[in-house]
This record gives sequence, C-alpha cells and structure tokens, in this order.
Amino acid sequence: MNDAHEQFAAAVLEVVDRIPPGRVMTYGDIAEYLQRGGPRGVGGVMARDGAAVTWWRVVRVNGTLPVHLMVEAQTQWHHEGTPLRRGIVDVAAARWWPDAGLPSSSTITPG
Repeated sequence: MNDAHEQFAAAVLEVVDRIPPGRVMTYGDIAEYLQRGGPRGVGGVMARDGAAVTWWRVVRVNGTLPVHLMVEAQTQWHHEGTPLRRGIVDVAAARWWPDAGLPSSSTITPG
C-alpha cells in the first residue's frame, strides 16, 4: 500500500473515531468530508481496517450495513441509543457531521 492510500485510510479512521455514540455518518458523508475516495473507497477502508474503530457508526445511505454485520450493529445501536426505524438507522435523525477541527483533504496527499 502506498503513502496516499495509507494517509486516506488513516483519515477515514480518524473521522470514524470522532463520530459520537448514537450518531452515524454514511460512507459517502465521510468521502465528501475528506473530498476524496468516494463511498466505495471509504467502504474499502472500513472492510480492511474498520474492526479497530466504531464501525457500526458508518452506514449506507439507507441506514443499513452488510448483512453479516447487522446483528452486532443493531446491538451497538440499541446500546448507544441510535435513532432507528424498523431495525435500521434513521439516517435523517442520526446523521452527524464533523466539526472544523478535523483533518480535511488539505492534509491528504491526492492519489
């Protein structure tokens, strides 16, 4: 993995670390915030390295995660009081956006 990919992965994980309990960002939200990578790029980072962070706080735009993660995610969402609708995250109610103090694309080498 090259430096640009490592920097992108580190930036994604840092954003995920900042998402408060009971709140979420979508894969696309993180990519938009970082101005890099797109939802699939963020998803790739989460698939490889997401176990090290609060992965259940990063969801698809429809409030779901891959099927194999949903049971554990639902447990975490209930524990944290994440707004849910029919067992999935109510993204409109739970969505969070980072404050201005987090790294942005200016700290990431384009790749």
